[in-house]
Amino acid sequence: MSQQRLFKQVDVFTDRPYFGNALAVVLNGQDLDDEAMQRLARWTNLSETTFLLPPTHPQADYRVRIFTPGGELPFAGHPTLGSCHAWLEAGGQPRRPGRIVQECAVGLVELRHDQGRLSFAAPPLRRRPISATLLAQIAAALDIRSQHIEAAQILDNGPVWLGLLLADESAVLALQPDHEALRKLGHKVGVCAIKPDPFDSRLIARSSREARAFARPVPAVAPVDAAQANAPTLEVRAFAAPIGVHEDPVTGSLNASLAQWLIEDGVMPERYCAYQGQCLERDGQIFIERDADGQVWVGGHAVTCIDGHVTL
Repeated sequence: MSQQRLFKQVDVFTDRPYFGNALAVVLNGQDLDDEAMQRLARWTNLSETTFLLPPTHPQADYRVRIFTPGGELPFAGHPTLGSCHAWLEAGGQPRRPGRIVQECAVGLVELRHDQGRLSFAAPPLRRRPISATLLAQIAAALDIRSQHIEAAQILDNGPVWLGLLLADESAVLALQPDHEALRKLGHKVGVCAIKPDPFDSRLIARSSREARAFARPVPAVAPVDAAQANAPTLEVRAFAAPIGVHEDPVTGSLNASLAQWLIEDGVMPERYCAYQGQCLERDGQIFIERDADGQVWVGGHAVTCIDGHVTL
C-alpha cells in the first residue's frame, strides 16, 4: 500500500539553487522494493535518486541505495553528499560530531562536515591503462583524435569511468559527443583539462555563458581557501549514455577518481578545485584535498530546493 514519505530535492556542488546537480532523496525508504525504487528514479528523470534506510552495519549512521534512470549504482559522489545533507537537515545525528558514516553497496563511506560544506572520503581506486583499440573508438565517438589525448586510464572506485586528460579546457568545452556511439561502446567517459588560471579564465567563460543565456544573471565565483586559491583548477565533463544520462552536470565519483589518478601521477596538486557543468548552464564546484594519510576528500556545498512528501 502506498504511503506518504518524506522527500527532498537537493542541489549538490553549489551554494546557489539550480546551478549544481539535482538529487531526489526519499528519506524513509523502508519497505520499498527494487521495482518501486527504480520506477521513481525513472519518473524523476534525474541523474540519481536515493533512498535512505536504517543501517545494517554497526558503524554506519544510515544506509543509502542509489538509482539512476537506468539502474542501481554501488556508489556515486553527488548522491553521497546530497543524501547526507538531506539526512542532517531532517534531524539525523551522527555518532561522532562532524563525522558521518554512510553505508552503501560499495561499503562504508566516511564524510566530514566542516568549512560549511560536506566532503566524502573517496573509495579506493583501481585503475589500469586503456587499450589502443578502445581509446581509438572512444576518441571517434568524441570526435577527437587519439593524439589529442594526453593521458588516459580506466578508473574504478565503484562506478567505472574512462578518464581522459586533454591538452586544454577549450577542447573539453568544445566536445559534442556521439552519445549513441558511447552507449553502444558501453563505457562512461570523463574528460578533463587543466585550467592554469582559475579566476580570470573562469570569469571570461562565465561572461560568454551569460551572453549565450540572454544576460541571465550568473553567480559570482565561489570562494576557495588560501591553499586552493593559487592552485591550477580542472575543467571536467562527464558523459554517461550507458546509464541513460547523456551528460551529467556535476559528478562526485568521477572527480574522486580523477583526483586520485592525477594527484598520484603529479599532474595536479594535493589541493585544488574542479569545475563542471558549464556546457549545461550549471556552475558546479568541487573541492579536492589529499590529506597527510593519503586519503582524497571530495567536497562541495548542497542546498535544498524542494521539501515535502512523495507517495510511494
